[in-house]
Amino acid sequence: MQHLIVRSSYVLFAVLGFTLLAARPALAADSLEPKHKLVIQVSSADKESQQLAINNAVNVQQVYGIDDVAIEIVAYGPGLSILTTENEQATRVKSLATQNIKFSACGNTIAAFKKKTGKDPVLTEGVKVVPAGVGRIIELQEKGYSYIRP
Repeated sequence: MQHLIVRSSYVLFAVLGFTLLAARPALAADSLEPKHKLVIQVSSADKESQQLAINNAVNVQQVYGIDDVAIEIVAYGPGLSILTTENEQATRVKSLATQNIKFSACGNTIAAFKKKTGKDPVLTEGVKVVPAGVGRIIELQEKGYSYIRP
């Protein structure tokens, strides 16, 4: 009988150990990802709307902390202007890009701009180009990002 109890204990500890080992990678992955995720759409050339989008990003980051929120501003169409060096928000965009706020420019909009003007728009430092702005928003929402459009 004592032999059966000892053997049952080994089986119980083995099952418990394997369960903990199996759960460990999932727990580690969860701890690396920010708890909050936000994508902000900018599709208007309106200066107030663009400033509001940046203010929203900064405010959310202040509320949750730089390490507990992922924020990406996606600009397309007339809103692409927010990510160019000629925009009055260029200095803020460049600074925020170094502070864990991502900025994505629509490749389709850039191609249309080049076709119309014969040159690429000059993007602010820290901005990345994605194939399609709307597509990027969809991808982020599928990854659990909340969506706002100021």
